[in-house]
Amino acid sequence: MSSELVLITGMSGSGKSVALHALEDLGYYCVDNLPPELLLSFVDLENKLKAEKVAIAMDVRSRGALPLVPAQLAQLRERNINIRLLFLECNTNTLVHRYSETRRRHPLSQLTAPLESDATTLPSETENLNTPSLRNLSESIELERELLADLREMSHIIDTSLLKRSKLQSYIHSLIGAPAAALTLMFESFAFKRGIPVHADYVFDVRMLPNPHYDPNLKELTGLDAPVAQWLDQHADVKAMGDQISQFVTNWLPALDEDHRSYVTIAIGCTGGQHRSVYLVEKLAQQFSSNWVTLKRHRELGD
Repeated sequence: MSSELVLITGMSGSGKSVALHALEDLGYYCVDNLPPELLLSFVDLENKLKAEKVAIAMDVRSRGALPLVPAQLAQLRERNINIRLLFLECNTNTLVHRYSETRRRHPLSQLTAPLESDATTLPSETENLNTPSLRNLSESIELERELLADLREMSHIIDTSLLKRSKLQSYIHSLIGAPAAALTLMFESFAFKRGIPVHADYVFDVRMLPNPHYDPNLKELTGLDAPVAQWLDQHADVKAMGDQISQFVTNWLPALDEDHRSYVTIAIGCTGGQHRSVYLVEKLAQQFSSNWVTLKRHRELGD
């Protein structure tokens, strides 16, 4: 029986192929663009072949059968298969830029028949169904978001808008390298000026705390450096914020674990994502690592 199954879905152009290659590096047998109708039979086949680690990528080209997936995953869980769902997200502007660079056509760009869920279809587009017409790129992207909304809700979201290929690969390695049967905590620092991480389950704003940025001796350092940590240690407000975030997470982790979550991301943001948020992520990750599988990421430091 396949003991581990990673299912990758997400926006076209968001990096699913990169994620799949990263899983190959980890020893997973990988299949790209498997039609949902074949999911159960494919897993049965891999069971007979004694495959222990399988990764599958599905995209919107299988849109007609995507509603089948949640029930299929429930069946697989009943067989004691550990399932991890990863959804690769990306903002529209970045997707448009990526498509313009590659000159590829979006998989939903061609319209030969109307979809019930296609709110962008105009009457003139469907008058002659024998003559294919095209959606523009922005319309295709928004329709894709709508079609994948249910799977996105079930999955751990990875926002690849600011991730380079190598960073996405290392991120996948970290996530999937954690024990499959355990709830994994991801503490992530970020800068509000570059946007809130869309994949965060909880976001804490620490911009009101004392800021080492205004100390000339600390400005060019980060929360990973001892002088910054010592400076922040001296402020009662910083300790109070850390304690309150810790208490909140501690209170709700048992319920999240019982809800069969694979990952929970706690994002902590300050103005530049260099000092306060980095410091608190380091503190909290160290604190929770004794009882939970814990990862940490500093978005603005490239970690």
